[in-house]
Amino acid sequence: MTVLERLGGVLAPLTTPFDRVTGDVAPIALRANARAILEAGATGLVVAGSTGEAPLLTEEESRKSVGWVREVMNDEHVLIVGAGRESTRSTVAACRAAAEEGAQTALVRPPVYFASALSRQAVVDHFRAVADESPIPILLYNIPKYTNLPLSAFVLASLADHPNVIGAKDSSGDLKNFAAYRDVVPEWRLFIGSGALLYAALELGAVGGILAVANFAIDTAVTIARLFRSGDKAAAGRAQERLTPLHKEIVGGLGPAGVKGAMDAVGLTGGPVRGPLANLSDADGDRINSLLRTAGLIPAEV
Repeated sequence: MTVLERLGGVLAPLTTPFDRVTGDVAPIALRANARAILEAGATGLVVAGSTGEAPLLTEEESRKSVGWVREVMNDEHVLIVGAGRESTRSTVAACRAAAEEGAQTALVRPPVYFASALSRQAVVDHFRAVADESPIPILLYNIPKYTNLPLSAFVLASLADHPNVIGAKDSSGDLKNFAAYRDVVPEWRLFIGSGALLYAALELGAVGGILAVANFAIDTAVTIARLFRSGDKAAAGRAQERLTPLHKEIVGGLGPAGVKGAMDAVGLTGGPVRGPLANLSDADGDRINSLLRTAGLIPAEV
């Protein structure tokens, strides 16, 4: 089975655990988290994505993290690496580094520092140049919450003929945008990036989700996809109702710090975020625990 054929289901964009004393990336915890999430049914993992605090990692940390995660994966799993950088040249270099460490696909956001100076065609030209040079296929990454540069359906349509662009992840939170993507590139592997929209996106033709919420609620996310594919849409919908508030309040409301706090609560290693991001307040932690109890992910208080 090719990488393209395996590219579907629920994937987790891993957090990056940091040592509480030194602040360095903690490889033992990273591998342990990755192993646990895969064993719970994830079809693949993303290293150095938004949830992994990618902009706060050095190039060496990003590259080493790919290799550390690759060690716990088998040939049935897909390893994707966030490779978006601010220049076309550096993005290509990141794709090559990811491939050398064993990644099979690169997730590429648009360059954003000079966003106001970039035309739609300049963005297309950037992605095309990256795809021309990358030794592994690329997925386009639409994450306007952080980039302030939404990828229009025009961009996708302009790259539909490129053999090394195989799909996209849409984290806009807008199903109309996802549907527009589906219309212009029906042959691509399209992923939703919002855990609250997994069921709806599957109905619109998504092959799966790359979901931050899967770091701490992987069983629920996998259950939605499995039940949907088996035709039990009513049960899939009920599982989606449990997942939606976890995404909206923990992922959407608290970002990487919230995801890490939830991971700590369910027995994985979340730990601190890296500055300038702020760690959770006690009130945030209490709210996370309450949400997880309601979803049945941690025991109720006695």
